[in-house]
Amino acid sequence: MDTAFIGHKFFIYFHHVFQIEIMKRLRHPNVLLFMGAIFSQEKPAIVTEFLPRGSLFKTLHRNNKPLDFSRRLRMALDVARGMNYLHRRNPPIVHRDLKSSNLLVDKSWTVKVGDFGLSRFKDATFLTSKSGRGTPQWMAPEVLRNEPSTEKSDIFSFGVILWELMTESIPWSNLNSLQVVGVVGFMNRRLEIPENLDTRVSPIIRDCWQSNPALRPSFEDIIQRMTDVILSFTGLPARKNTAILSNTI
Repeated sequence: MDTAFIGHKFFIYFHHVFQIEIMKRLRHPNVLLFMGAIFSQEKPAIVTEFLPRGSLFKTLHRNNKPLDFSRRLRMALDVARGMNYLHRRNPPIVHRDLKSSNLLVDKSWTVKVGDFGLSRFKDATFLTSKSGRGTPQWMAPEVLRNEPSTEKSDIFSFGVILWELMTESIPWSNLNSLQVVGVVGFMNRRLEIPENLDTRVSPIIRDCWQSNPALRPSFEDIIQRMTDVILSFTGLPARKNTAILSNTI
């Protein structure tokens, strides 16, 4: 019997077990709800709630009807809330593969964080983990250089998602993955922020993209800033909007 094949099967099995261990303890309106798991000899499967609109990537880039600015702002706030919940867990959970295709949209346009395949608990074991493959177009420069990932790496990825939501463009669509590794990880380049982008949003994106991870904001900070942007955009009294914006953080 092929021992390499058996080893690979065990790796896949424990990979799914670890993902289940993460997901089964999570309960938040902006985190995909885990409902169970199926283990078979062929391939384990994770059962989650069904979100009919599919991924945020699909909703943004394969939707015939553009999303209005207000809705895109609220979607970004949903992502920040879901990620803030993960980062505030004990121990914190670092997603490590945060991108629009791993974010799912329900029928009421609420966005939920999903796909915990590369996630790690932040402790002595996992803080220094460099394993796993994400998608370079959304990844932080330190991760592209194969350096350890932390919560601040997720913040950088959120900045790419916020840019994606605001511009309705695919990040680094003109480059292949290897080129992205070079220009972001080693040449310190960033996506171009359009001059006509709302001046209340562009500073949030730039702060998320700080080269020094320690200078990037937390999701708690981002939630407050995004909330202020949405309140100012609506032009309605803050008290009336509080009910709309309030959610578990």
